[in-house]
Amino acid sequence: MAAYGDHRSASNYEYDHLVPLELGGATNDRRNLWPEPGASPNPKDSVENALNQKVCGGKMTLATAQRLVARNWVAVYHSLHHKPRPHSSPRPRPPAAYCSVNASYSSTYSDWDVYVHSNQPDTKATVTDSDGRSASWWTDASGYADIYFDAPHSAAAESIEVHVGTASCSASL
Repeated sequence: MAAYGDHRSASNYEYDHLVPLELGGATNDRRNLWPEPGASPNPKDSVENALNQKVCGGKMTLATAQRLVARNWVAVYHSLHHKPRPHSSPRPRPPAAYCSVNASYSSTYSDWDVYVHSNQPDTKATVTDSDGRSASWWTDASGYADIYFDAPHSAAAESIEVHVGTASCSASL
């Protein structure tokens, strides 16, 4: 806690692993340990459980799950618990839905970063390739998403299609 500059009582925290043990996190490596605010169970626990189910169910690689929880588990939490906003009054008709997409291979993580730009904020974006592989992520408030797409480097030049709300766009890996 001192490394975080926090001198409050340790009883306000849970001694936790950033990358959880069930996803292969290091047991006592201090780079993987942190004081998590609040009691247990907490919001991060639902992220850990959901990612573990995806890995064990073959829907996500272990490396992808580890990267997601280590990079920004809070964003993963929000994507899991996304609730549509209630409509309080009729809204003006929005502009036509659009998106654009490009991709680059990450040799560090052995997957593709599929970058989606759209006018569809807080909307699920799904990328699918011609082999039927697919992955999804939620766009942020500006309509942007970086989807981690598990396909080999050899899939370069393969066609992909992205659907974001009512928008569709395509590109090549």
